Amino acid sequence: MSPARHIGIGIDRPADEVYAFLAEPLNFPKWAEGLGHGFSHVEGMTWVAETPMGRMRILFSEPNRYGVLDHAVIPDNGKAMHNPMRVLANGDGSEVVFTLFQRDMSDDEMARDAGMIARDLAALKALLEG
Repeated sequence: MSPARHIGIGIDRPADEVYAFLAEPLNFPKWAEGLGHGFSHVEGMTWVAETPMGRMRILFSEPNRYGVLDHAVIPDNGKAMHNPMRVLANGDGSEVVFTLFQRDMSDDEMARDAGMIARDLAALKALLEG
């Protein structure tokens, strides 16, 4: 088992609205700097993007009614990195929770990645509440 860290943020928007925004892969570059930019559709829920680690495939979960937004970042020559993500209803608002696994990285790298994810989630909150 890898150590894991759950990073979340409350968003003052209904969960179904937040989920609908996040279920569209083309919306990720609007807030998720850590995931990358230059998204192009391959097929189905598979996309290609320029990530901080280079060009990679990204496989997004199919739209669903459970708030699941998991995605896998897949390098050409390496193991897929599964990233669990959820939207949870919280009264009239929502919680977005991302799980970061510590895969082959130091504690300092894990802390840096967690900080980037927290910044991305804060950008999502500002975008959706703005």
